Amino acid sequence: MEMIEETTRFYQTDEEGKLIAEITFSIAGDHTYIIDHTFVDDQYRGKGLAQQLVKLVVEKARAQDKKIIPLCPFAKAEIERTPAYHDVLRK
Repeated sequence: MEMIEETTRFYQTDEEGKLIAEITFSIAGDHTYIIDHTFVDDQYRGKGLAQQLVKLVVEKARAQDKKIIPLCPFAKAEIERTPAYHDVLRK
């Protein structure tokens, strides 16, 4: 299973199409993404899916020369504890 990208969302579904993981963000102006929500279904927690989702938004922000404001508590903690992500964190 791979992550699916939409304009302001990355997500993954199971074989039946049920949502199992998702991160959503909004676009604020020309230079900022605001991560507002991260979700992983209980059955799939502990497998690193949420970390993968944050990484995808970080990579997208880098590719588009944008910064991130992480309002979602999980995304905020993940970005703050990962020094390699600090370059995209809006200060």
